Amino acid sequence: MSSPDEHRPEALPRDRWIVPLVIMTALAVIHTWPLALHPATLSSNDNADAQLNEWILAWVQHTLPRAPAHLFQANIFYPANDSLAFSEPLIVPAVMAAPIAWFGGSPVLVFNVLVIAGFTLSALAGYILMFTWTGNRIAAVLAGSMFAFNTHTLTRLAHVQALHIYGLPLTLLAVDRLVSPGRIRDASLLALWLAVLAYTSGYLLVFGAVLLGVAMIVRAPEWLPRARTVGLRFALASLLALVAIAPLSLPYQRAANEQGMVRSLAAVTDYSATPAGYLAASSRIHLATWGRSFFTDPVNSFFPGFVVIMLAAAALLAIRGLEAISQRRVAMLAAIVIVGFLLSLGTHTPVYGWLYRVFPPMHGLRVAARFGNLFLMGMAGLAGFGLAYVHRTLRSRGGSASYASVVAAALVIAANVESLRAPIEYQRFTGIPPLYSLLATEPRVILAEVPFYPRQATFENAEYVLNSTAHWRPLMNGYSGYTPASYVKFADAFWYFPRDYAIDAMREAGVTHIMVHPERFGNEAEDMIRTLSGRPDFELMGVGSRGLRLYRLRAPAARARREVAERERAGVGPREQ
Repeated sequence: MSSPDEHRPEALPRDRWIVPLVIMTALAVIHTWPLALHPATLSSNDNADAQLNEWILAWVQHTLPRAPAHLFQANIFYPANDSLAFSEPLIVPAVMAAPIAWFGGSPVLVFNVLVIAGFTLSALAGYILMFTWTGNRIAAVLAGSMFAFNTHTLTRLAHVQALHIYGLPLTLLAVDRLVSPGRIRDASLLALWLAVLAYTSGYLLVFGAVLLGVAMIVRAPEWLPRARTVGLRFALASLLALVAIAPLSLPYQRAANEQGMVRSLAAVTDYSATPAGYLAASSRIHLATWGRSFFTDPVNSFFPGFVVIMLAAAALLAIRGLEAISQRRVAMLAAIVIVGFLLSLGTHTPVYGWLYRVFPPMHGLRVAARFGNLFLMGMAGLAGFGLAYVHRTLRSRGGSASYASVVAAALVIAANVESLRAPIEYQRFTGIPPLYSLLATEPRVILAEVPFYPRQATFENAEYVLNSTAHWRPLMNGYSGYTPASYVKFADAFWYFPRDYAIDAMREAGVTHIMVHPERFGNEAEDMIRTLSGRPDFELMGVGSRGLRLYRLRAPAARARREVAERERAGVGPREQ
């Protein structure tokens, strides 16, 4: 194989990257089909996490240019502080697609563009890594596409952060360059990609740190003789990364210290992968043949595909025939596979618990299974090396260059067909109800939407959260990766709306407006509307689609106050519906 320095991407003409970019974009469109046909109206909103991600992206795009210092004081879970820190920041993808939002694109359109862009850029990053290491474009397409389009990522279309993972292979590339021979510029690039990971997702930052640790350990024989030089460059990279990430870490630290947003080891157990999950595949071919009994939970789905397994095995079997630098890189990828697999098992092995104790950022993670991303990344890289070896072997044994290329290209196509889940079923998005826009012009708003769900059903609030992008006023409801104690306290009373004590609790909490979703009340909807119509403290502002009703909660009339006081003196409990 060629020397690594011969194929550094920056040494090549820019137009040489147009073809791989087009290929990866086309694959992203195919694997998410038919999303590209109607990106403004198709959605993954049947999943609450998609609506949460749409809100996060919209909040960042709305607030960053207006009040960057208050970015994490988001409008949900009012009056909790740092509510954006309850989930992923998604700042990098939000900035990437900000012009679409600023020119009037809906949160769903922004989200869908970022789904396709995330797949494309992640595949391209995998391509860059493998082409730099092997100089083989077909092997690079395989590695990039299998890193981006695999059974795990293709079941996580609702999670933007799961698709914008291009920082991982680029972090590995920067580490690789620093340990052999390395330049100051590579230290800066390592810091940059770590920052990109952090400003996208806390999980990704941890994955990047694990990649860094694995690479340093496996490549120790190579850099220890130059420990002083390499150490200084890594120290520079670490310092630059820490400075860049510090502003982001502060709200997460506050949320952990002030609101107890820390994941215990016990909480991780339910979200750990199992060995059987590495036989679980989500593609149409596998589900239609042998894999349906294994695919029971998308969180626990990491089968890399038969083509990838075969080519990865070829790389490992042929390792002695590779150049020394390629041997070290194959060994590094194999170590990433092993570490990713073990950490994804969470508390089922002692490895996760050990890392949890010595590496504090692990305390913010809940889904240990997501370390399977590292497994799949390592397998994609090994498969790339395997295909480069097969391609070279076919050419060296008397086969024509075109024959070898056709065989290699056929393997790339087979691998992508094997992972294909498309066409994917989407939900039609008809827009945010116009009634919400009335709140944008109100002088003071603290909104509660009912039903106001208890803690175990906060995912039902996801639609409320998305709809708040029409006004950005404080919302008592919320949905995120963490539910603050203040919400739980409010929900204990608000859930019983429209009983008197629920409304009194809302008023005491400062609620000024109430959005009622009658269709969610079922058979009780008509009685509830009749009750509200008879209350002088409820002013109907408008009625929207599906019977949606917006009320202004006014101060109670004197008679209503006297009635409440009389009931309290008489010891009569809250009025039953």
